Amino acid sequence: MGSVRIPEVVPSPIQDSERLNKAFQGWGTDEKAVVWVLGHRNAEQRKKIRETYQQIYKESLLDRLKSELSGDFEYAVIQWMLDPAERDAKLIRKSLEGLKKKKSAKEFEVLVETTCAYSPHHLMAVRQCYCSLFHCSLEEDIFSNVSLPSLKKLLVSLVSSYRYDGELVDESMAKVEASLLRDAIENKQLDHDNMILVLSTRNVSHLKAIFQCYFQNYGNPIDQDIKNCGTSDLEVTLELVVQCIQAPEKHFAEVMHASMAGFGTDEESLSRAIVSRAEIDMMKVRGEYFNMYNTSLDNAVADDTSGDYKDFLMTLFGARI
Repeated sequence: MGSVRIPEVVPSPIQDSERLNKAFQGWGTDEKAVVWVLGHRNAEQRKKIRETYQQIYKESLLDRLKSELSGDFEYAVIQWMLDPAERDAKLIRKSLEGLKKKKSAKEFEVLVETTCAYSPHHLMAVRQCYCSLFHCSLEEDIFSNVSLPSLKKLLVSLVSSYRYDGELVDESMAKVEASLLRDAIENKQLDHDNMILVLSTRNVSHLKAIFQCYFQNYGNPIDQDIKNCGTSDLEVTLELVVQCIQAPEKHFAEVMHASMAGFGTDEESLSRAIVSRAEIDMMKVRGEYFNMYNTSLDNAVADDTSGDYKDFLMTLFGARI
């Protein structure tokens, strides 16, 4: 369940566009008006506002927001205003380009989230958007930017598949496939065809049944046994695959906690996690955060952010600002 509060009576896209344009007039920007309008609209409503604003004022609302806002507040608002598939396509492209700077397996986080923590329909939309924006397929860019053959094999398989979107579970097959995954892990053949095939093609409900069988039969959670195989990019990415399939709300709680841990804040990661899940399962993420860290996610974010950026994130949490 998402956390964004949509008013019972939603103003028309024309009214929202006019209010936003008014917020941009004169000396300074009325940031509170921007938060109030955009922070209380769903994805379809935001899309209509973008289209209507363009029609009325003959300029891109995104470009205007970039010129009117700044810093972390600007970044979060722009991410929120992008079509979800366009947003993830751009984030994946940025992460793949980051590999050229020899960054860590964390660069695969957005890609794995997109393939394992969202619906198959969203992945298809991201792939189509990626081709349109960058004039190449997602698979091509993975081949160009990922050097480790086993990791390349896994990622290409994940982005190329189209999982069944229902909840059908074959219990007998789940036991067989749990055994296949166990064999691959015991032999430390984490790029074995069986491992890649099962993780990239089976539906989420069936995979959860496989993971449960694995735990019951072999005594450890499968992600723990994968972790025990080593610390290469392949092991780290496979752990992430399992976590995003098994409990995406727990994964995003961990992302947010890590973004605020220690000195300073990783605002990009924090914004990405909140923007991505605000309309999907933020209520579950909040619950997981409290269970894991014995503190409120809302309070943690409020304590770690400030100003208009804080107000916007809290609005996405459903707070009355």
